[in-house]
Amino acid sequence: MASSSVSATSLRFAQSLSLSSKTTLQASSRFGAVSVGWSRRSFPSLRSSRFRICAAQPETVDKVCEIVRKQLALPPESQLTPETTFTALGADSLDTVEIVMGLEEEFGISVEEQSSENITCIKEAADLIDKLLQNKTPPS
Repeated sequence: MASSSVSATSLRFAQSLSLSSKTTLQASSRFGAVSVGWSRRSFPSLRSSRFRICAAQPETVDKVCEIVRKQLALPPESQLTPETTFTALGADSLDTVEIVMGLEEEFGISVEEQSSENITCIKEAADLIDKLLQNKTPPS
């Protein structure tokens, strides 16, 4: 059994590899766990339990963090990551509505109620904002 570490861009995977008639590879990162399994006669398949990458611009993520800090009265030195959930910060449903309203005001967008119900963390808010801003900008 071999164990190694592979890093690519900002992902860091810890792998365990078992070489037998059936090979499995397990990797975990801050984005969740991924497992790849295959036998000698089949092609590898990828299964992800929670492998999502923040597609939003870093500036958008930073601005969302600022707004969340302001709305929840968090100290400026509080550590927020794209994966930070609002509930982990002590936000209730009213706080989440206020966060969404602050985001709408800051970015000049309108978030539909159905979309706002799916926002539970900074990454989801930033991804939605970038998507709405792209749809708002006319193609050139």
